[in-house]
This record gives sequence, structure tokens and C-alpha cells, in this order.
Amino acid sequence: MLALKRASYRAADGEDALLPIPADFRCESGDALPDAHIRVRLYGEVDAPLIVVAGGISAGRHLHEWWPDQVGASAAIDLGRYAALGFDFAPLADAHVRLSPLDQARLIALALDALGVSRIAAWVGASYGAMVGLAFAAHAPERVEKLCIISAAHKPAALSRAWRGVQRRMLEFAIAHGDAEQGLSLARQLAMITYRSADEFEQRFPGAIESDGRSALDRYLVARGDAYVQSMAPQRWLSLSESIDRHAVDPSRVRAAVTLAACPTDQIVPLADIESLARQLLNLSAVHEVPSLYGHDAFLKEPARIAAIIKSCLEGA
Repeated sequence: MLALKRASYRAADGEDALLPIPADFRCESGDALPDAHIRVRLYGEVDAPLIVVAGGISAGRHLHEWWPDQVGASAAIDLGRYAALGFDFAPLADAHVRLSPLDQARLIALALDALGVSRIAAWVGASYGAMVGLAFAAHAPERVEKLCIISAAHKPAALSRAWRGVQRRMLEFAIAHGDAEQGLSLARQLAMITYRSADEFEQRFPGAIESDGRSALDRYLVARGDAYVQSMAPQRWLSLSESIDRHAVDPSRVRAAVTLAACPTDQIVPLADIESLARQLLNLSAVHEVPSLYGHDAFLKEPARIAAIIKSCLEGA
């Protein structure tokens, strides 16, 4: 664990730190967090320009696990030039807390204070992590120079809110009936359908159901749902899913130079919503479209295209 502010060291694989959360910290809702610490991981040379890197609600501080193509030596986020900070979203505990992306952003501001960092060079975020980045830039505009916002807008789309609401009610029903794991698996299965495009499913799973009443697509979704149970706690998932639907940022409060990336087949964050965000920003650098079969998951499945966008953001004037 890191013990000293801004101590000079080399950490290509990252080094963890537990940074204290003040006892009086409250979420926008008034809820207290069950967590005593913010859990972060710092990569690269600590005195290099710092980039905060954040992904979807299933991502965390281990950047090489969920975004290995984008963070490393000579990668888009080049650890020879930058330091990178990954973090685990609150709550760390398996607890149901009414929190928002702004609450996550406030926690990162506290973490940066503890690390002695007054201003970051950039925030590179995708999906939920991009929502938190927008919230951070609106909350503390003087603390971030650039934003790379991938597959996120300033507010959640109504259709994606509808899907997430059904997912949460599935899990809540399962919890009430003593089978939280099955409920979380089913919620994840439905989520996987929304993350990808119709064209991808048509191409990958053309077959009909078989004698057991399931198709190859069914088996794929069940496998993804069951695997998710091993990596996400049910009440924590409820907290983070609700948090997405509390996302609300006034684009006029964002002063950083913003690069946006959108996938036209994204069912979760429609291209029109990102175009709306672009029109309202005061300092828009670029809007990139990422054509892909993978929809919302394009930020994970199109590494070369995403790398080019991140580099254009970081290296642009």
C-alpha cells in the first residue's frame, strides 16, 4: 500500500492505496457509505502527468484486467509518458446505497487530495466511468484539463433506464425469495442483450432452439450471467445500477477540452444523446463515431479504434 504522498517510484504493474473517506461524507441522497476507504491503484511514474481511467460498473482499479490494450508501455495511455490511476467504484461492500456518479466523482477528488494531486492531465472514461468523468469535470472544472468520454452522455436514455429498472426488479424479487445469485445472473443476462447489437446476435447465433428448449444464444447468455455472480455482489450491483439512472450533468459546467466517442449501434447510449451533449459543451475537441457490431461494448471490443481516439485526445493541442 502507498504510504507517502507523491513518493517517487516505478510501478508498471500498479501499486494499491487505501485512501480514507471522511466519517462525515454523505452521498447526494444523504446516505452514508459503508466504506472507510477509497481503493485506488496507481500505474507508472508518480510524477508524470496523471490520467484517471475508469470503465463500466464491472471494471475497477486493475486496469490491465479490463482494458489491457489501452494502458501500458507504448499503449494509448502510455506509461512511459503518463501515470494512470484506476479505482474501485463505491460501495466496496455488498451494500445497497443510494449514490450517484457525482458521489463517485467527489470520492475521486478526495483521493486526489490524499495523493497530493491538484490537477489531472485527463480523465479517460467509458460507459459508467465516463459518466463519473463528466460529473468530476462539472464538479471540479479546475482539476482536469482533458476528457475522453466514450459511450456516455450527460444523462441516461429512457429506454436504457427501462431495461435497468427491470433488471433491478428481477434481482430484488430473487433476493426476496432467497436466491440472489440466480437473480443477479438473470439481470446480467438481460444486460448482455442490451450491450450488443442485433446484427451481432444474428451473425453469431443463427440457430433455433434445440431439443432441450435452449439455443446457443441462450447458453451463451446463461454462461455470462452465471460467471458474473462470481465477480459482483448483489446489493453492490443494485447500488451501481441505480447510480447510472441518477446521472445528470449540466454540460455548460464542463470546462475541460472534451473528446467524445459514440457507437451508432449502441442501444444503451444512443448516438443522438452524445450528439446532444456535443452541442452543449463549451470546449468540444472532437466527436468520433465507432461503427461496430458490438454496440455499447465497442470500447472493449474495438481496441485499435478506441486507442486512436484516446491518443487523439491526449496528444491534441
